[in-house]
Amino acid sequence: MDFVLVCDIMLDLEGSIRPALYLAEGLIEKGYKVSMVSPIISRSVENYLNTKGIKPISLRVKLFAKNFGLSFLWFETWAREAFLGLNSRRTNYDLRVTINFSHTMNLPSLLWYLQGPTSAALKDMERELTASYRYAYKILKPVIERADLELVRRIGSNSAFAVANSKFCASLYSKWGIKIKTIIYPPVDCKVFNPTTSSPSEDYVLTYFGKETAFSVVKAIADKGVKIKAFGSKMPFIPKSVINHVNIDFLGRLSVSQLVDAYSNALFTLFTFTHEPFGYIPVESMACGTPTLTYAVQGPSESVVDGVNGWLAKDNSEIIKMAVELWERGVPSHMRLNCLRTASDFDRSIYSKKWLEIFQKLEVV
Repeated sequence: MDFVLVCDIMLDLEGSIRPALYLAEGLIEKGYKVSMVSPIISRSVENYLNTKGIKPISLRVKLFAKNFGLSFLWFETWAREAFLGLNSRRTNYDLRVTINFSHTMNLPSLLWYLQGPTSAALKDMERELTASYRYAYKILKPVIERADLELVRRIGSNSAFAVANSKFCASLYSKWGIKIKTIIYPPVDCKVFNPTTSSPSEDYVLTYFGKETAFSVVKAIADKGVKIKAFGSKMPFIPKSVINHVNIDFLGRLSVSQLVDAYSNALFTLFTFTHEPFGYIPVESMACGTPTLTYAVQGPSESVVDGVNGWLAKDNSEIIKMAVELWERGVPSHMRLNCLRTASDFDRSIYSKKWLEIFQKLEVV
């Protein structure tokens, strides 16, 4: 059987692309033919897919936000589909889609993998936006929420079954009438993400800077003397007070090997988010043997177990207090082993096995 997987824009192989990619590679290993369809695929990604025996199908949409970063590109791609259906219209041939991993392509599919609605993310991000972005969002909010609801329902009605990437994510879509067949957590490659040292330096706290980051909380922790290293792509809405902070070292975008080493040597990973359906950061960190401090809500609370492989705070004031206390007293060494045990449950081999079980039940394979 041939498998067709539909994805959001594929400019790299991280984030929301990873679940589709790991499944595609697993299916190729078992002798199946696999194609991956996306509104736009970068040349480097196309080359990678070809080397793996995966057929890339780029719809080559023209995006105006190409110079404004990945977040704006993704939002433009979503808007094209939500308001005008422009992305799916470019598939002017009959695609028999196996799994739609996208929130920006409305195509008939057997399965739709839910990774979080756009409007929910924007709503939670609002308080951390700079004044100009927050003002623009307030004006557009009703339109965005309505368009997102209608797009979700259109894609849902175009898919035979829906699979969510977490219990929290499932709850978001269930409120909009999408019936969830099951939950499959996104994967981490434990052969890639694993400890690089048995004697970590533990002289800094690692965190991630992204569009969902609660920057004000990171700054508050740094203000109290905690040394922080942050990774992520440069974005126009990172506050200068954070970027220029004396206790924050912004590393920018790291290679995978650099990231694994950064996780491995951190005292702990700090994950302050405004919205997170699943949360790769805690699982990647645990795969490298490093516990995570985060919130007791949304997706990360499904992988982090308080006091076992990390810590869960109920709000911003508590996470700030806990971060300072951990920085001052250190982290129990046994937690690193607990982290490795938890991460193994999210390994890509487990992930692929769960998909194959679904395919067998649906008599796809």
